[in-house]
Amino acid sequence: MDELDNRLLNALQRDARASLSELSETLGVTRTTVRSRLQRLKQSGEIVGFTVLTRRDLAQSPVRGLMMLEIEGRGTERVMARIGAMRQVTAVHSTNGSWDLIAEISTETLAELDEVLFQIRKIDGVTRSETNLLLSTRKGRL
Repeated sequence: MDELDNRLLNALQRDARASLSELSETLGVTRTTVRSRLQRLKQSGEIVGFTVLTRRDLAQSPVRGLMMLEIEGRGTERVMARIGAMRQVTAVHSTNGSWDLIAEISTETLAELDEVLFQIRKIDGVTRSETNLLLSTRKGRL
């Protein structure tokens, strides 16, 4: 990937519905260049898909937290799948260091968050956890 590819990806992250004409104007290249770059980025797997953000996606749940998890043995994939299936879990990340996984959790109430944390701690293979509430977000993707 070069600088043009990075600029193209940034433009698409701002507006994935931008036309080839709009992208070519923004980037200062021809439509053919944009089309071929897009095709190459999709074929290489750099672009894995496009999505739509709805108003609901942008509205933050009032209670958000990060739950760091230690997993016993080789159960990480199984635990990751179980946690990822929970509707309140917005993302599950594998990581290095003392924690094996980090789960991003969004709920409407503290009581609901408490219940989600309780359910995750009951999963076979979860040996230790620590949760931090997110108080504010200064810089987001949008």
